[in-house]
Parts: sequence; C-alpha cells; structure tokens
Amino acid sequence: MDQTALLEMVGIEKGYGRVRAVTGIDMVVGHDEVIGLVGDNGAGKSTLIKVLSGVYPPDAGKIFWEGKEVRLGSPRDAMMLGIETIYQEPALIEKLSIMRNIFLGRERTIPVGPLRWLRVGAMASESVKALDGVGLELRSPQAIVEQLSGGQRQGVAIARAMYFKTKLMILDEPTNNLSVKESQKILKFVQDLKAQGIASIFISHNLQHVYPVADRIIVLSHGAKIGDFRRQDTSVDELISLIVQG
Repeated sequence: MDQTALLEMVGIEKGYGRVRAVTGIDMVVGHDEVIGLVGDNGAGKSTLIKVLSGVYPPDAGKIFWEGKEVRLGSPRDAMMLGIETIYQEPALIEKLSIMRNIFLGRERTIPVGPLRWLRVGAMASESVKALDGVGLELRSPQAIVEQLSGGQRQGVAIARAMYFKTKLMILDEPTNNLSVKESQKILKFVQDLKAQGIASIFISHNLQHVYPVADRIIVLSHGAKIGDFRRQDTSVDELISLIVQG
C-alpha cells in the first residue's frame, strides 16, 4: 500500500455472471495527478470507474483512500470522500436552473416554523463563484440547463463538484460529441483542476485529448491492465499500437 497516494486500488475484480469485466487491476493516483485511462471498447474502463464511484461493489480487491482501506457501498459514499464522477451525459436536470442543479440534494435552507425555505440569494451568489472558479461565463445562475451547450453542461457539472471540495474528479469521455472549441475548454478544466491540487482520472478513446494533459497513462485491454506509463516515456503512436495489439 502506497501511504503517500490519494487513491490506491489493489487487485480489483468485477464480473457479470461468467463474464469477467475487470481482472486483478492495480491503480495508484497521486494527489493532484492526472491519470489518462484508455483502451478499446470493452476494455473495462467503465466498470473500473463504476467500482471506484460506488456504483458496483468489487468482487475482490481493496480500495485505499489516503492510506486507509475504504468500502464504497454507494455513489454517496464516494462523494463523501471527495470522489466525483462526470459522465458523458452530466447528471443534470435539464428543466432546472444552473443554481438548482449545483445545489441539488445539498440546498441551502433556513427554518421558518416547521418548514424550511430555500436561501435563493445565497445559492445564486455561490453559484456564480462556483462558475467563476472554472472560468465558465454564463449570463445567469438562473438560466435553465436545457438552454446550455454540451460543453457548458460539462462545465456546470465540474463547477458543482469543485465547489463541494472534490479531491478526485473522474471524467468519463468528457469530450465525446463536443465541438473542437468545447473540447479544448474541457481540457483546460482538467489542467485547472491540477493547478488547484485536485487529482483527476480522464477516460477517453481519443488519445489526442488525453495525452497532452495526463501525467500518466494507464492502458486496459479485455479487463486487464496492460500498460502504465509516464507521459514522457511513451507516445501517442506507441499507445495506439499497444491498444490495437492488446
């Protein structure tokens, strides 16, 4: 066990019936480190991340968080530790405002007799701070999410996670189906996370996006880890070759 790591996964196994989706995977993530997690379809990336996010319990293996073994029984357990996952389609409610989405499930309230009223003004001003923290300029925290572009929705999800003191951000194909300009914005978000001391795991099939921002790149194939490289020790061409051969 690495006592200095933020996260360490040891011997993680997960299967569905006779299909072994993940087999004996070890992974270490340091504080403020950016990990690129790559591999072809069916490599096990999503399953591994769902184990780390508390969606699925592992069949075997251990997870250590800041040197202590933890058991993640639900996504809320992961969130309480400071692990946030941003999926391809951010978990935002389109008919609600940006503000309501940022504070969804964690609303600021004030007791009024037996009831609790929303502190709308406080949440609106804090939402602006959260958006400013990721460099996202939107006209109002009261704007409805369905009016936003794909990149802006990703930005709102990232702003929400950072506001609530995330320590590890997991981004699952965050640039998928985004324009070139919006993809570049997401890559800048990843770099900003690192600058603020937040670690991230960047999952993508697009090596041209992963490679420039990652400190290390982990390659999965058929549920197993087949490579773990510092960026300066490999190249995009070498990674492509490994994935194809894997």
